[in-house]
Amino acid sequence: MKTRKFKDMSSSNKVFYIFNAILWGLVLFVTIYPLYLVVISSISNPDLVATGQVTLYPKDISFIGYESVFQNKEIWIGYANSLFYTVVHIVLSVVITLLCAYAMSRKVFPGKKLINLYFVITMFISGGLIPSFLTIRNLGWYNTRWVLIFMGSCSVWNLMVARTYIQTTIPDELYEAAKLDGASHFQYFGKVVLPLSKTIMSVLSIYYGVGTWNDYFNGLVYIKDRNKLPLQTILREILAVISSRAGDAMLTEEMAQQSMEETMRIANSAKYCTIVIATVPIVLLYILLQKHFEKGVMIGSLKG
Repeated sequence: MKTRKFKDMSSSNKVFYIFNAILWGLVLFVTIYPLYLVVISSISNPDLVATGQVTLYPKDISFIGYESVFQNKEIWIGYANSLFYTVVHIVLSVVITLLCAYAMSRKVFPGKKLINLYFVITMFISGGLIPSFLTIRNLGWYNTRWVLIFMGSCSVWNLMVARTYIQTTIPDELYEAAKLDGASHFQYFGKVVLPLSKTIMSVLSIYYGVGTWNDYFNGLVYIKDRNKLPLQTILREILAVISSRAGDAMLTEEMAQQSMEETMRIANSAKYCTIVIATVPIVLLYILLQKHFEKGVMIGSLKG
């Protein structure tokens, strides 16, 4: 089917396409510009950024913020830790979620409604921080890498999305055929369900990956060994230290005016630099999985 040229369209269709292009152009601008502004602000003169002179392109390029952040050697340890936590957590979470979603997608499953209700309740009711902390400590996971790997390894929302995908995309006839050939549930899951679930696996990978990479709170609460801290927790501490120094500089009368101004400039620039450092890996992950994510994010919007 050939696409109609714009000049051959009716007047009403032309108005619609023009309005649609303008609308989505504005949406794209509103979405992209803040990210672009953060990037150019991170490499611009902090004084120009503070006075609002950096809007369209970087001015008086300066890497003072990155220098102050990367001076802390712990940031490289945090990068390595976060990469490890994210990769392992993604693999573990996707497997657990798909296994559970497959079981919940079966029509004949004793106690299915009760278990489904239990899952849904956990979306609205949480035990709170103290019970969670006590549970983690009793499991022996406090101050271990396991807590950052297993925490949140099965999101109920992601479970529902995966279950919908399996129910609507993989025909039951395939299971019946595999059952006639003597395949067990594990064999069917490994040889049929997983190969046909690449789309939902990409979606789950992004969801779990973003959540794990951006998590600083679990490291702050459950980890005391600094060699095990994730990147986000370390960046938060670096930014807090830089901001604290700037605040102390303003309160210290004995500090030279030039030194105080330099400390403030570093603090202002470091805020943008930490955002860029923390965001780049997730943006790259999305770019790599964009093809599958665009298709999988619409799962469940239509029946059949």
